[in-house]
Amino acid sequence: MSIITIIGAGQSGLQLAIGLLDNGYDVTVVSDRTPDQIAGGRVTSSQCMFGSALAREAALGLDFWKTECPNVEGIGFAVPGPESQPAFSWQSRLDLPAQSVDQRVKMPRFIDEFITRGGNFVLESADIAALERHCLRSDLVIVAAGKGEIARLFTRDDQRSTFTAPARALALTYVTGMTPREPFTSVAFNLIPGIGEYFVFPALTVTGPCEIMVMEGVPGGPMDCWSDVTSPSEHLDRAKWVVDTFTPWESARTRAAELTDSNGVLAGRFAPTIRHPVATLPSGAAVLGMGDVVVLNDPITGQGSNNASKCAASYLASILEHGEAPFDAAFMSETFERYWDYAKYVVGWTNALLAPPPEHVLALLGSAAGDRRIARRFANDFDDPRDFFNWFMDPQLAAAEYLQPVAS
Repeated sequence: MSIITIIGAGQSGLQLAIGLLDNGYDVTVVSDRTPDQIAGGRVTSSQCMFGSALAREAALGLDFWKTECPNVEGIGFAVPGPESQPAFSWQSRLDLPAQSVDQRVKMPRFIDEFITRGGNFVLESADIAALERHCLRSDLVIVAAGKGEIARLFTRDDQRSTFTAPARALALTYVTGMTPREPFTSVAFNLIPGIGEYFVFPALTVTGPCEIMVMEGVPGGPMDCWSDVTSPSEHLDRAKWVVDTFTPWESARTRAAELTDSNGVLAGRFAPTIRHPVATLPSGAAVLGMGDVVVLNDPITGQGSNNASKCAASYLASILEHGEAPFDAAFMSETFERYWDYAKYVVGWTNALLAPPPEHVLALLGSAAGDRRIARRFANDFDDPRDFFNWFMDPQLAAAEYLQPVAS
């Protein structure tokens, strides 16, 4: 059976590695951090995974937190109106619950499971020389994480990339003590046109159940306010200020919020980017990129970990179907394009939400407050964003489906 090396111990790399092990492959995972270092480090993402992504984990026996992690039962939406109240708001249940497990909890457990099932875990800060070594002993090398010279190997795909600069200033805050949302738990998404977005949802972190506050500020605007924050406590104060200022209807929930731990905060920005999936090393050997290495989305739609899981499943299917044939550059390109058949819809939808909302989108979201069909469809399309292109993304389709008056 083929020998496969995966650089990176994140959602996509480890899920693929465990799937390959279960099918008899000789698999090595290379990480620059030990499980203890991951568990004791800073938060890296907000990772809300919806039903079909969770099912992919469960199919591999990786649903270790299905009873421990609080469920996300629905999606809520609000847009500001006058007098510190929403112009409209609504909630709709998900057909299948979502969950968010802190990567500091999940990845160490996945690494332990990978090793238990017979995988080879290598602690190494991989550079190009390391990639060359791994290519010599492996039939296929996949890069699922990377920075510096490794990241530069995968060049920007100008035709598929929309942004050349960050579209949002981002901040994560993991907290306890937040008042539970009624009548059911949800991702509460607040859209503040021209300023940014605030969404919050329950999760499981290193200290137990929590809520994750995610803030996305338009660069240069009033929610782009994190550069002068110097401590975790100051970060929490700034997060509460954002809520009080721009979504005051959420303030009561956050009044008693406290940080889960001093590493439960993160702020930064990046440009969403699509990269060419095949990189050529100085020796001429080819390596395949996966996950965020090649499809890096803004977190505004909460698709990062879902994309990673679906990318791992897609790559696993391509490898299994390929059999014993050589894993050449043609295979690598075809493998990525198969995943891109799905990912391009996520990219298109995510990029659209980073732009000012068009009239028909605001009309749809406003109408959802009184039309449960719209609310339910919007909420459940987070699990499969391809359906947004059947109604939400096109004003004519939206009008035909939902915005025309019903004949009497």
